[in-house]
Amino acid sequence: MASIFEVCKEDYPDGNATVLLECVSNQFEEDVAYRQQDLQAFLYVLAGAMIFFMQSGFAMLCAGSVRIKNVQNTMLKNLLDACGSAIAFYLVGYAFAFGGQNDSAKTSFIGTTDFVSVGDSAAFWFFQYTFSATSVTIVAGTLAERCQMAAYLWYSVFLAGFIYPVVAHTVWSNNGFLSITNADPFLGIGAVDFAGSGVVHITGGTTALFATLVLGPRRGRFFDAQGEPLETPKSFPGHSVALQLLGTMILWFGWFGFNPGSALILGNENIGTAAATAAVSTALAGSAGGVSALFTNLYIEERRTGEPHFSLSMAMNGALSGLVAITSGCGIVEPWASIVIGLVAGWVYIYTSGLLITLKIDDAVDAIPVHMFNGIWGVLATGLVASPRMMEIAYGTTGHYGWFYHLGDGSFNARLLGSQVVTILCILTWTLVTMMPFFIWLNYKGWLRADSLEELVGLDISYHGGVDSKDGGVKKEYVEAYKRHKGAIRQRRSSHKADSRFEPDVTQEDAAAEAYSDGDLSH
Repeated sequence: MASIFEVCKEDYPDGNATVLLECVSNQFEEDVAYRQQDLQAFLYVLAGAMIFFMQSGFAMLCAGSVRIKNVQNTMLKNLLDACGSAIAFYLVGYAFAFGGQNDSAKTSFIGTTDFVSVGDSAAFWFFQYTFSATSVTIVAGTLAERCQMAAYLWYSVFLAGFIYPVVAHTVWSNNGFLSITNADPFLGIGAVDFAGSGVVHITGGTTALFATLVLGPRRGRFFDAQGEPLETPKSFPGHSVALQLLGTMILWFGWFGFNPGSALILGNENIGTAAATAAVSTALAGSAGGVSALFTNLYIEERRTGEPHFSLSMAMNGALSGLVAITSGCGIVEPWASIVIGLVAGWVYIYTSGLLITLKIDDAVDAIPVHMFNGIWGVLATGLVASPRMMEIAYGTTGHYGWFYHLGDGSFNARLLGSQVVTILCILTWTLVTMMPFFIWLNYKGWLRADSLEELVGLDISYHGGVDSKDGGVKKEYVEAYKRHKGAIRQRRSSHKADSRFEPDVTQEDAAAEAYSDGDLSH
């Protein structure tokens, strides 16, 4: 391979020293720029791989949080999240989110180019795909143990291909009206969502809320067989705390790709500083959230019952809440602010988790308190404590930063905070007007909720045939009733008749009622 000097000598054989020196300088700058671009592409892939590994964390967390009769179903849904998201994001999602962002400075609602494409950079496409897959998989745990497979496939493709991309376009694309990189940013600053507390977590968490409102709670969770409210909601503890902890730690590891990796998008000379700040913030906020939730719950339980208990579940979800909350401002807040954000996130989780139970909203893995409510807190916190120093390093802006800093300077400038509030309202409104009708339609078509017998025997038996009555903790007569029920359906279909007079020896309603009375739903 010829050296730069030899290339220039060949290009300018009669050139004097000045011409050759200028050629060498230009070639060297081009070579450095190419190497930097190549390194950035590699780092995109590396960070994206860490984020993609979070899919394993979600799968382990969900699997450990459900009863053993639903493990296969839950894990398959997590796998299908990755599959469906990749296809949908390639076909249309990337185009809607980032298509044409480098071709025009005009503000737009949605991207209109780069369909069935990875755009200008395969590395950037892969990085953004992992974010869309993360947003989609948030919903899996909330709907666990009662959602049909068909409904889940429909929802995951729709969210990754259209709902999430519109939010990403609005906040992250150069053409989004809330983007800080917009040529004419909203309120002169735009919104700051460094790694996606809003774009990823509020979108996924809000979708989970609307889905479970339409889907309804698991049978026996809040109501008895006659539909009467239970005095005390029935808990359905997961079958493996070890899997829950493993999933939590995998997610935390993946967050070090999620947050520091987002610094690559800044595209300036301060990427390393912003990435290091994001890594420190991620470690501190997650730790503060776990400690906050653990000891706050310990205090509450001691006051309520006189018996203090250290809850591993509270510590895990508190840590995840801190990680979600810091995601919005991880690269632009000081370390002390990260701790404060994490501490408050633990309290937000405890309060909102209890609120869902009070409102009889069933969330099998507490994804709504962790992702939606702490996503909201994280976006707001950025508007409050974004550091002037870090805002200049990351975005080159000096006039707008956290509201608390402005108050300390004697100013009431709340433009950044205002942009953050508008971002939250836009995401909530968008998911409401799109996903709520979508889930209502799925429910109307009968594609959303598993029937009572399927839920009773477990979705592993219903959809996968992989758990027997002994190992799955399901009564033998329920499994037999389910098989007779399915056999009757196949018989009617094969004879092309609708024999409404046929009834299995044990109907869905009878089996479910007996399970309520026996307390068997906890298995």
